[in-house]
Formats: sequence, C-alpha cells, structure tokens
Amino acid sequence: MTTTKQLLARTYDLATTYLDGVRERRVGSLADYEALLGAMGGALPNAPADPLAIINELAATAERGLVATPGPRHFGFVLGGVLPAALAADWLASAWDQNAFSFVLSPAATVVEEVARQWLTELLGLSPEMSLGIVTGGTMGNFTGLAAGRHALLARAGWDVEEQGLFGAPELPVVTSEESHITIFASLQMLGMGRARVTRVAADEQGRMRADALRSVLSGLSSPALVCAQAGNVNSGAFDPIAEIAPIVHDAGGWLHVDGAFGAWAAASPRLKGLTAGLELADSVSVDAHKWLNVPYDCGFVFVRDVAAHRAAMTLEAPYYAPAPSVARANHNFVPEASRRARGFAVYAALRSLGRDGLAELVERCSRLAKRMAVRLAAEPGVRILNDVVLNQVLVRFDARDGLDEDATTAAVIRRVQQDGTCWVGGTTWKGMHVMRVSVSNWSTTEEDIDRSADAIVRAASAVAD
Repeated sequence: MTTTKQLLARTYDLATTYLDGVRERRVGSLADYEALLGAMGGALPNAPADPLAIINELAATAERGLVATPGPRHFGFVLGGVLPAALAADWLASAWDQNAFSFVLSPAATVVEEVARQWLTELLGLSPEMSLGIVTGGTMGNFTGLAAGRHALLARAGWDVEEQGLFGAPELPVVTSEESHITIFASLQMLGMGRARVTRVAADEQGRMRADALRSVLSGLSSPALVCAQAGNVNSGAFDPIAEIAPIVHDAGGWLHVDGAFGAWAAASPRLKGLTAGLELADSVSVDAHKWLNVPYDCGFVFVRDVAAHRAAMTLEAPYYAPAPSVARANHNFVPEASRRARGFAVYAALRSLGRDGLAELVERCSRLAKRMAVRLAAEPGVRILNDVVLNQVLVRFDARDGLDEDATTAAVIRRVQQDGTCWVGGTTWKGMHVMRVSVSNWSTTEEDIDRSADAIVRAASAVAD
C-alpha cells in the first residue's frame, strides 16, 4: 500500500508539472461535458482503492477539463493566480488540517487571523479597530457586512432581528446603485430582504453612483437605510464617490456598506489610493482575497466598524464550545460558518511574500498593463475602448462587420479569441451594449502577455471582418 509520503511526493510532481507548463498552456478548455463526465464518473466502486492510483487517474482524466486560470493570460474574470508562498501555505493548511473555528481548536489559526486583521486594516487605510472575518469570498463578505448593518439599524429601532426575525420588524429600506454587483443582491435574498424591493440609485456614464441622486433618494425615506456602494465597478473599474456618499448616508442615520471586491486593493498603492477616498468612512467593507492578493480560492474578507453589531449578526454559542482566553480572538464570531478551513495561513504568507511595497507594485503593474491593452486595441480601426481605464478593467467594442451589427460582431470576436486559446476574455453587457471585458489581476502577467493577447484579439477581429 502506498505510504502518505509517497502519495504526497507524487502529488507534488503532478502539481509542479502542471504549474511549469501553465504559462504556455492553452488558456481555455475545449472539454466536452458529457465526455468528461463519462471519463470521470460511472458507478462508485464497491472496493477501496489505492490512493496513488486514484490521484494518478484523477490527474489524467481531469487534465482535459482544466482552465489555465493560474496562468498570465486569463482575462475573462477578475481572477488572480496563486502566489507561490500562498500555495505553499495552503498545502500546509491542508496537511495541518486545522479547524479555524476557535483558539481552543487551533491557536495558530486564531492568531494568524488577528495578524492579518492588523496588517490588512493598515494596508487598506481602514480603522485599526475594525473587526475582520475571513470568509469564502466576495459574496459572503457582502452577506456578512449587510447582516451586521441589518442588525445595527434594526437594533436602533428596538428590534432584535437575530432573535425575532423579520416578521413584524420595522421597515428597513435598502438602497443600492443601479450598477451594484450581483453578489449584493444574492446577499440580500439570503438575508430575507429581497432583490426586488431595493431602491436603485442612478449611476453616471462610468458606472459611479451619483451622490446627488443618493441624497434625493434618502431624503424621501422615513427610516434610516442600508446603503450599498462599490469600490471598483466590475465592468468599468470605476469607483463610487465614497467620500461624498458616506456623509450623506450617515447624516440620514444609515449604514454604508462598500463592496470593494477588487477595487479596495487600490488603497494599498500610493499612486492609486486616491481612487478609494472615503473608504475609511464605511461601516462595512467586503474584499476578495483570491483576486488581487492572489491567494487560493475560498477566501475573502469583511471588515466592520461596529464590532458589536458584527458579532451579534454572526455569533452563536453552544454549551460544548470550550472557553478561550479572554484576550483571544474567536474566529467564528465574525463569519457565517462554524467549522472552517484555516484560510488565514495563505493570507499571511501572501502578505509576507509581497510586503507593503510588493503589493503596491502588483496592483500598479496590473493597472499599467490594463492601460497598455487599451492603448494597443484602441489603435486598431473599428475598435473602441468604452471606459476610462482607471484600474484593471478594459471594455472593448467592435464596429459592425459584414452584415453583423456591433453586438453580434463583438460576440463573434470574443468567440474567436476563446477558440484561439492564446488568452481568454469574456463578454458582458454595458449600458445596453454587448462588450468584451478584459480584467488584469494576475501576479504573473507581463507586458509580453499583454502584447501577445492583444495580437490575438486583433487577429480575431480581422478574421470576423474577412
């Protein structure tokens, strides 16, 4: 029977072989769903199997269905790769098999999250007193921040929503931007506040919430509102004017939550932090770690100014929970989960490996590369850049070609780029138009990768014209 050491040594070989080739790997997958299902599925065997045989077979069959998202030319979503130090720490976290629930279950996993809280609040320009929950990603970051806001606003109205629920609760208005990310609405539906009953505030041509429109909306409400702004529009990269919005919300007695999934990382850059002006005034902020921090998936952050509201919205205690030292952090007080992976180790390793200067350089470099892509594509006839490239997002539109309107032409170019495999870009809808969206946030992307990808996009556009 294979030993654990032999199994992990083989797994190491398989993993490093994949990573060694990911830079030149075809970026998108051509896997057929039914074929892949047939290769990997079938009836569950009755008898146990040797772990080494399982891992070898898994690697061989999954190979055709892997997408090169760790590589430098996947631009279809706001995805980072995984930093080597973060990957190594994540492997250790799996081997250590720590439950990051509490100090009693893992002192190391508890302390590393407190260290991350101190470092991250400083890097993002937030109050050092803000609480931190390390959640699974942006959706749960928004969910937790909005849950804390729901608790605080209803508590001020004399209602304990965790005990009494929403039946008969005082009215709680929710105000979002017309450009708010879908995860805001996913969070609202899970919190029982609904997607359709929100008031959506108009945004400008770059997707920024209009402060004057927000003021008008809030002036017409009879109760303080839960307001959702964003730092970094998922399409244009634009930032809501948070420094203007925050006083408007607070003067009306409301709670300001900021979805900063990728844009909040601009605060770590001396050159770009002006984009996040006012972020420190937010009551809660959500950030994705697997985007610009480039840690493995299943990792995000929520920061909350009102620590008591954060704890009240998330905490449940059971008689068998062992008490911890009074000074120790209890991780489960700040997240929706109880048993949970020790995500803090990868966060710690990523921050240590980059340092303050390295994180700033990573964000600034990706932003420069996005501008490089925009300049290169804008130089081509029949290609338009639709957004001000302030961060890492580029929106591209292609003129009508050979009987196809602009929407159809743009869709055809996107399909050809994906089929080519040099890079991967996606499509989205922007101001009623179908557009190509390019997102640059991988630590390993270089100028050469941008130039190769731009050439592939131009070739695809030329092929559509032919």
